[in-house]
Amino acid sequence: VQLQASGGGLVQAGGSLRLSCLVSGSIFRIYSMGWYRQAPNDQRELVARIGNTGSTDYADSAKGRFTISRDNAKNTVYLQMGSLKPEDTAVYYCRAFMSTPAAPGGREYWGQGTQVTVSS
Repeated sequence: VQLQASGGGLVQAGGSLRLSCLVSGSIFRIYSMGWYRQAPNDQRELVARIGNTGSTDYADSAKGRFTISRDNAKNTVYLQMGSLKPEDTAVYYCRAFMSTPAAPGGREYWGQGTQVTVSS
C-alpha cells in the first residue's frame, strides 16, 4: 500500500495550490483521509480531514481558505489551498485510515510528504 502525494511547490503569498494524494495497492476499504503538515522545528498538525461519508473537519488556520475533497473511485484525496500565507510553509503529508490484507481491522497509513513553500 502506498500513498503518493503531489502538487506541492513554491508560490507567492495570496496564491493557490492543489495537493493530491493517490492511494494504491491492495485495499479493502478507505475510511478517513486527511492532510497534515509539519513546519521546521514544529510538531505535525492536522490541516483537514474527510470521512468516507464526506464529512469534513478543518484546523482553524485552514477554515475559509482550504477545501478538502476525495474521489472514492480514484482512491484520491485533494487539498485545494487558497490565499496562501508564508506561515503555511511546511511539508504536507496525506494520511488514510484503511483496512488492508495486512491490517483487516484498519490502521493508518502515511504518504511521503510534499513541500509547500509560500514566499512573502
